[in-house]
Amino acid sequence: MSGPAGEKPRGELKIRVKTARKRSLASTLWLERQLNDPYVAQAKKDGYRSRAAYKLIEIDQRYHILKPGQRILDLGAAPGGWSQIAAKKIGAGKGRGKIVGIDLLPIDPLAGVDFAVLDFMQPDAPDRLKEMLGGQADLVLSDMAANTTGHKKTDHLRIIAMAELAADFACEVLSDGGAFLAKVFQGGTENDLLARLKTNFASVHHVKPEASRAGSAELYVLAKGFRGALRKQESREAEEPSGEWDPRVG
Repeated sequence: MSGPAGEKPRGELKIRVKTARKRSLASTLWLERQLNDPYVAQAKKDGYRSRAAYKLIEIDQRYHILKPGQRILDLGAAPGGWSQIAAKKIGAGKGRGKIVGIDLLPIDPLAGVDFAVLDFMQPDAPDRLKEMLGGQADLVLSDMAANTTGHKKTDHLRIIAMAELAADFACEVLSDGGAFLAKVFQGGTENDLLARLKTNFASVHHVKPEASRAGSAELYVLAKGFRGALRKQESREAEEPSGEWDPRVG
């Protein structure tokens, strides 16, 4: 099988998993899918932490969002596949740029990346992230997904709500020209999110990487060219007193 920059991995003979007494049907199907997923096998060969690494590789090859020396926030980072790719591209292991990643689950250390167990939904999470990064970000990545309920409409609404929160945070922390990449699901209810992103970014794209599982409703939204930081600065300057004498004021 080829590497990440070549052809997509090809599957071998299909492995079928028998349902064990202590394993549910859903768990059995998940395990069977993992064992037969060519991207899972390729990730092990390439030394990547997860198959999700190939999604970011493909998106970056198409849209060039990773650049040396960037400051990046990775939301929903476990097990660290995206941070692993980003760290290599920006030179984090050599002291260039900075990456902060959070998740509900512990993440094994990675050179050039600061990981923390943190719930993004907690009220103090945004302030803690800003403190950890120590400044504005050039790129905000969000591969967060709410726990599924099995009800497609409910699951879709929950992940869109999570993406909207991530987008709001990105608009707070991004420097001008920055980018935002987040997981959503196809379903047509993300119109408010897209409208908000189009207001604050120069371009907005829907992206469906080949590494996303066939038949999955998984989709990514990529917003590039953040322009909100400059507008916020102009707004603050307009509100501040000029210091000049105004004859209308006593």
